[in-house]
Amino acid sequence: MAFHKTALILSVVSMLASVALIGSKGLNLGIDFAGGILIEARIKDGADVAKIRELISEEIGDVSIQNSGTEDVLIRVAKSGNDQDALVKKVQQIIQRNFSSVEYRKVSYVGPQVGSRLLINGTLALLLSFVFIMLYVWIRFDWQFGLGCIFALLHDAVLTLGFFSLSGLEFNVTSIAAILTIIGYSTNDSVVIYDRIRENITKLKDSTYLQILNSSINSTLSRTVLTAGVTLASLFALIVYGGDSLFSFSCTTFFGIVIGTYSSVYISAPILIYLNPRSKNNHRKTAEEASRKMEVAAKAETNKKTELKPTRKKSR
Repeated sequence: MAFHKTALILSVVSMLASVALIGSKGLNLGIDFAGGILIEARIKDGADVAKIRELISEEIGDVSIQNSGTEDVLIRVAKSGNDQDALVKKVQQIIQRNFSSVEYRKVSYVGPQVGSRLLINGTLALLLSFVFIMLYVWIRFDWQFGLGCIFALLHDAVLTLGFFSLSGLEFNVTSIAAILTIIGYSTNDSVVIYDRIRENITKLKDSTYLQILNSSINSTLSRTVLTAGVTLASLFALIVYGGDSLFSFSCTTFFGIVIGTYSSVYISAPILIYLNPRSKNNHRKTAEEASRKMEVAAKAETNKKTELKPTRKKSR
């Protein structure tokens, strides 16, 4: 926590840089959002993804190719012009000129209205996840913890979007799933640290808040590092061996787990220094103690009156 101010400044600068990058460069929207065509083909003499991408890119332009098997290939082409039927025919002609046996299993169109609706729904999914996570942390802990968690999640989401803009990876529905995965992982890390902080607030009454945070983070650090390390190792294997269909998701989640682990320690925890939930807990504890004292005093007064109450002798 000696470096928490430096970390907060670095995080704010990174978020501003990400927003500026998104505003200037934008996101590489896939056909899920921008609209286009989707062709699923089976090439019986072998689907060479690199060759197909090169052939289509020379005549049409940017194209996304995913290999879903040794013979199956998924071709995504962003919308160019109004005649999507002509675009489909052109792609099919390119494939048929270079491969002998081709079977088209599915051809679908994504219009701009469908793409905009998907983008709105994805944005709503992110916003609703923020709201319900904040409510969950607020109910389980206090509102200060809820705000700290939301700040960390905003940091993770903005930096992940900046990563998409910088890397040029295609931003599609799978990307929304990756961001939601990162948010869930980061929340889990923050809740583990928050639980230890709440426990140490009552235990370490004579310690400063920085000492409480340091003690709480250090006591959960081995768990945080081991969990993040195993997750990153799994994602690295997906990046290397998962193929094109999982590459974007794996890279994004790998980046998100790194910054999510960082934000759990250097964003969600240090913000509590300025929100000071300890004073609220002290006030609550003082009020509970005063209430208990009043109840004990009332019971003692009742017992005293009962003992002093005269008893009547029965008349013969």
